[in-house]
Amino acid sequence: MASRSSAEHKLWMRNFHPSSPGAPRLVCLPHAGGSASFYFPVSAALAPEVEVLAVQYPGRQDRRLDPPAESVEALADELFSVLDPQDDTPLALFGHSMGAVVGFELARRLEAAGRPLAVFFASGRRGPSRVRSESVHRRDDAGLLEEIKKLNGTDLALLDDEEMLQMIMPALRADYRLVETYQRGPGPRLSCPVVAMTGDADPRVTIDEARSWAEETSGAFELLVHPGGHFYLAPRQRAVNAQIAEYLHRVAPRTEAQA
Repeated sequence: MASRSSAEHKLWMRNFHPSSPGAPRLVCLPHAGGSASFYFPVSAALAPEVEVLAVQYPGRQDRRLDPPAESVEALADELFSVLDPQDDTPLALFGHSMGAVVGFELARRLEAAGRPLAVFFASGRRGPSRVRSESVHRRDDAGLLEEIKKLNGTDLALLDDEEMLQMIMPALRADYRLVETYQRGPGPRLSCPVVAMTGDADPRVTIDEARSWAEETSGAFELLVHPGGHFYLAPRQRAVNAQIAEYLHRVAPRTEAQA
């Protein structure tokens, strides 16, 4: 599958559970400050019918000594280089928050290389055409932590651990800078189906902003609204997993030869 070495592929893509032969592949991209382990429950729920690959960005956990990416585009380039565009396994992307933006740019690169996507799930993020001035990455540490606590996506006990903060703050700030300075460049719309997911009380994304993902594809579009805030998918994990599985079954069914 990998166009780079197997070791480098494993550095970027974490496979927590084995999958059945012919299973569709779902690449999951974390939020700002997030890591591959955020998607362990998704992998556990969907295996073995779906092969879940969770992306591990540089600058966190076992990659904390690797320099963070300089831009969304650079990060998408790196991820593209470890995915083989010649592999015909049904492929889907799921990105939450910052991961949705990275996933969008990765999808553009895959489609440009002739690698069709079964579906792109864009979660907890406005469409790229909706520009908003944001500067959380310029705040001091206290201001950045205030934003994290407001979104309620991190174990608050970790934020009270000074040693842990020293480890996570550089990557967190770099991620916020990366996504807040991103601007959609010129290029065609995606051709794959896009499913936007959002929480109805997300302080960072309005329903209309989530719906604007429809502008980014010439394919089918669906908006799924869940009760909850920016990290609605944690308490709604079972429902979200069921929707992912159901959609993949529709757009990437297993053939008799694969089963």
